Amino acid sequence: MEISADDVPYEEEVLRERFKVGTWLRYLSARGAAPQATRVAMYERALRALPGSYKLWHAYLTELAAAARALPITDPAHAALNAAFERALAAGMSRMPRVWHMYASALLDQRLLTRARRAIDRALRALPPTQHHHVWTLALRLAGLPGCPAETAVRVLRRCYLQFDPAHAEELVAFLVTASRFREAAEQLAAAIDDDGFRSAKGTTKRQLLLDLCEILTKHPDDDVAGMPVAVEAILCNAARKFPEEAGALWTALASHYTRKGIYNKARDVFEAGAAAAATVKDFGLVFESYLHFEHAVVAAELDDAIQEEKSGSVIRGCWLADKDDADLNMARLERLLERRPEMLNSVRLRQNPHDVQAWHERVKIFKNDPGRQAAAYAEAVRTVDPMKATGKPHTLWLAFAKMYEGRGMLASAREVFRRATQVSFKSADDLADVWCERAEMELRHQNHEAAIELLRARRAGPDQAAQRIHDLGLATPLLVLSHAALLRQHSRFEDAFRVYERGVRSFKHPHAEPIWAAYLAAFVERYGKTKPERVRDLFEDAVRHAPPEAKKAVFLSSKLAVYDAYVARAAALFSVAKTREVYHRAIAGGGLTDDNARVMCVRFADLETGLGEIHRARALYVYASGFSDPGAHPDFWRRWNEFEVVYGDESTFRDMLRLKRTMATAACTGVQAAETGAVKRPCAGQQVEGCGTLQSECKRVRVGVAL
Repeated sequence: MEISADDVPYEEEVLRERFKVGTWLRYLSARGAAPQATRVAMYERALRALPGSYKLWHAYLTELAAAARALPITDPAHAALNAAFERALAAGMSRMPRVWHMYASALLDQRLLTRARRAIDRALRALPPTQHHHVWTLALRLAGLPGCPAETAVRVLRRCYLQFDPAHAEELVAFLVTASRFREAAEQLAAAIDDDGFRSAKGTTKRQLLLDLCEILTKHPDDDVAGMPVAVEAILCNAARKFPEEAGALWTALASHYTRKGIYNKARDVFEAGAAAAATVKDFGLVFESYLHFEHAVVAAELDDAIQEEKSGSVIRGCWLADKDDADLNMARLERLLERRPEMLNSVRLRQNPHDVQAWHERVKIFKNDPGRQAAAYAEAVRTVDPMKATGKPHTLWLAFAKMYEGRGMLASAREVFRRATQVSFKSADDLADVWCERAEMELRHQNHEAAIELLRARRAGPDQAAQRIHDLGLATPLLVLSHAALLRQHSRFEDAFRVYERGVRSFKHPHAEPIWAAYLAAFVERYGKTKPERVRDLFEDAVRHAPPEAKKAVFLSSKLAVYDAYVARAAALFSVAKTREVYHRAIAGGGLTDDNARVMCVRFADLETGLGEIHRARALYVYASGFSDPGAHPDFWRRWNEFEVVYGDESTFRDMLRLKRTMATAACTGVQAAETGAVKRPCAGQQVEGCGTLQSECKRVRVGVAL
């Protein structure tokens, strides 16, 4: 190399410090515009001084590669570049993945595939496994080059995707398919599916991998795929069980596999198995359509062969050995398949829900021309359907079964069906009742009147027995008792209703018995309050006796007004007016009625006296009732008194009524204010209030009652 005046300082420096990388890099940087040959000489001098410098080798190799890249492959510069890479590796750069990457890339650019493959192998042996990912990218590039032999590419991809990064096994499978190496592709897919630890880098599921495997197996039966360690049929059958939502497509694929191999009988067996295993209408439709297309194709092929033989004149007539008669057989198979479609579709519905009553009825209709199969279908239906899970009315299957035997004159069999039906635990009692009624009607149709009567008499149960049975089973509830008794009362079966009430109050304790007692007492008073007061009295005493202490008062006072009404009506019917007055007097003076009920009795007593012309006695009753009647709370009472005074009173009596009304209104206001402030206690109902709210300790009910 020629040394100029500008190079003298750098030359002196490298002479003084020739073993420092920085010295040579500054020199090389200063002569950056020098010719290529000069810079190569400078690099060679530097590397003789520092043969283990990565920076010098990397810079040198980079410049050589850049210079050679623009030249043809046949140029000697490429050979010089390769020799420089080998020298670098020998000088210790074999531990640098970047140097190997540059070397292999240069060899691939030169299309030196064998040398590139060997360089990649050397790099994998020289570098630690943690740095192999830098090399495998070059190996994949090598496998993807057009000139790379298929065997080499497969070996490279197998090593990369199965040893280094198994998650990309799908790319190996895709390459094998494009290279028409279907058996190896199927084996790789099967291995990935069987590997529990396999996780696809693309996120492909095991289900999709299995479907891809099935597609390869079925579309390439002649490419030695059947020679896999695992049989094709076993793989597809296992896939159908593992992924039932794809069962239709998988069974169809397996049948297509045998069809392509020309094993038609095996294909038919697969179609039959697929139709029998279909769990949805969609899967059945897919399998059946493929099955039908297959039979059509077989028939069409047989007809074409027959036409060709006729045209060629190769048909041997009169020889039974040459008469295959396959066309008629295949046509019969096709017709039989079409006839069986409703039955096969019905089987799919029953597999979806074996307790579908309507589906079983439809199945029987399919066999309308075959009594034996009808009977077998009915027998299977009543054996399979669970009444508690059935959709529809399961007892109709038993009825139709018996009618079928009856229609054919087999009464003994029909009676046996009815007998077995009566032993079934139906969900509803109405279903069992329909069975018994239909059984009796069958006997009537055949003039067996006595037998029909005996059947109905044996199954009849009265209301007492029904209520007893409910309570014995522990199924009774207060609501059920009330509903049962109400239903009996609606049909005017009062005594039966009272027996239900009686059993209800015996079965439950307070507080659950309270609504039953309330309904029982109300219904009994309504029914027998006027005609049988003794029974009413006994019933009330029984209710009070069974009630807890805190509830006795409510029961004792609950229907006293109704009892007194019945008492008054009974006294008026049997005795004189004096006896009626005595009953009213006992009711309002010391009968234990509430204020509201006592007010009602006073008004009724006043109406009685008014009807008898005893106006003064009637007015005294109104005055008595006013002592516990607030005008604001009981306007109806004061209206009634006002109407009475308008008709029977005068100015003074009307003034007295208004005075009492104002007094009671004032007392009510004072009582409310006192109750709000807690100053005084409210007076008990019935106490007389006179003047400006002065409370009298004597109850006016008692005083007026004595006066009357």
